[in-house]
Amino acid sequence: MIRSARPEDADAVAPLLILGMGHIAGIFARSDNHADAIPFFREFFLHPANQYSYANTLVFETEAGVIGSINGYDGALLRVLRQPVLDKLREADPAFDPNDETEQGEYYIDCVNVHPDHQGKGIGKKLINALCEHAGALGHARVGLIVDRVNPAAKRLYEKLNFQVAGEKDFMGHRYFHMVRESS
Repeated sequence: MIRSARPEDADAVAPLLILGMGHIAGIFARSDNHADAIPFFREFFLHPANQYSYANTLVFETEAGVIGSINGYDGALLRVLRQPVLDKLREADPAFDPNDETEQGEYYIDCVNVHPDHQGKGIGKKLINALCEHAGALGHARVGLIVDRVNPAAKRLYEKLNFQVAGEKDFMGHRYFHMVRESS
């Protein structure tokens, strides 16, 4: 079942977020061990006004619990939603200033995550389609995301889900394809 996330999902979702964040989780944790970022993501998941909040997240839940999540938001709100995260990161690195990964005019998929024991079962596709439907219901005609150029398998998956490359973006030390899809 896919549903809106709730604050009580924090302990399940925070470890999932680091899966989708990859090297970015390490940057946020200032550690080579991405799991060190779990408390960071748990803290932000619990608060409603930031990009990693439960308020911007859908979860995939089974009898085993929450095994997948996706978060997204109106790209026009990126800077507002990112500010609390930046404030925290700048406590350790005052010069931290990432490029924008999204833009006005799209509903942005920030992070898609499925527990490793449940990957390859179509859960990620279901979450992506659900978020695209959610974006459409909110009046957004376009959904966007970025995918690392060194991850061709992810790019192919998004292409199968009707995303098309609209350009490229530099973000957090990597080059990404910016992909978009008309929302359903």
